[in-house]
Amino acid sequence: MIEKLKQLVSSVKDEAILNRRHLHRFPELSFQEYETSRYIKKVLQSYDIAFEEVADTGLIAKVVGRQSVSTNVVILRADIDALPIHEQNDTAFTSNNEGVMHACGHDFHTANLLAVLRILKGMEDDFSGTVIGIFQPAEEKIPGGAISVLASGKLPLPSEHVKGVIGLHVSPRLDVGKVGVRSGKFMASSDEIYITIKGRGGHGAQPHLNIDPVVISAQLILSLQQVVSRFANPAVPSVLSFGKVIANGATNVIPGEVYIEGTFRTMDENWRAQALALIEKQIKELPGIYGATVELEIRRGYPVLINDSRLTEVVSAYLQEYVSKESFEHLDIWMAAEDFAYYSHSYPALFYFIGVANAQKGIGSELHTPTFQIDEDAFEQAIGGMVYSALKMLEG
Repeated sequence: MIEKLKQLVSSVKDEAILNRRHLHRFPELSFQEYETSRYIKKVLQSYDIAFEEVADTGLIAKVVGRQSVSTNVVILRADIDALPIHEQNDTAFTSNNEGVMHACGHDFHTANLLAVLRILKGMEDDFSGTVIGIFQPAEEKIPGGAISVLASGKLPLPSEHVKGVIGLHVSPRLDVGKVGVRSGKFMASSDEIYITIKGRGGHGAQPHLNIDPVVISAQLILSLQQVVSRFANPAVPSVLSFGKVIANGATNVIPGEVYIEGTFRTMDENWRAQALALIEKQIKELPGIYGATVELEIRRGYPVLINDSRLTEVVSAYLQEYVSKESFEHLDIWMAAEDFAYYSHSYPALFYFIGVANAQKGIGSELHTPTFQIDEDAFEQAIGGMVYSALKMLEG
């Protein structure tokens, strides 16, 4: 089967590259993927693959094997949105949409799933069961699109017949040809923190007449670091970072307020709840000691992404059969967040990485950067590995 699949992958690779480059040229932000959705529909129609709309700009496609009657189901997911980044690459398919870029590989993920479904459609007489493909909007922006897809009622209920949900992500930390997997907790929860400290502004020469929100904000940010350094179990990975502080004062002007944005991430849902309560308590209480008031919004983001241990073991074996054991790597945890995590809390799920770096081609920039690129030879492992894994899962 593997040699036949590799021939099929070879036959669809060029089209996958064309699809990916089209999507790369016309990226769209989260919850705005209307043209992207239209393009995916057009491609699915050309493959004679049935689909329905979900979560406004998302799509659910379905390929049903006809070899024999089977209630087994495998779900495959790709995200379709882009990022608010101005691309700095100079290619024939550089983003045409000013300030928007596929800097996280979702163009690759989408083109990959289209190719996977095309191959499966051509093989429908050779397998039994159903493969569902989710083209999911809005992975990059809380609350994300996955939660809407799950709430739509358009996916099968969790049962022994749903063999699992599979998703992949490009990784510039792995060379092209490599596949990376981790069992269990893999990616962090992510919550966003928005704070406005309101004091009383005035002349910098008269701090005694003011309520200085800059000093209060500095003290608050430093105090909050104790949530991780003194309250968190050292065995539980946790990150509390503040990446945006706006004061809008001057050398001789103390501003009236300071605006702060940050993120809290961890690998444990119980500690997540405790930590957010501690964070909220400190933010609400500390400014008042100095006469300031505070406005706080904590936006609950994605949960911890957990790769099902049994499914990871099984699919890892399939991936090694397809790409070779030498090309397979076991990954460390990653403190980034992914709304694929919602699927992992509803079904057995596996989220794995495909290497796209190639130093000889100058490809190695990190995700979410304006120079991020992909070695498109990665389609060979991505398409084939996903098709092979889906078919083997349906047999189980």
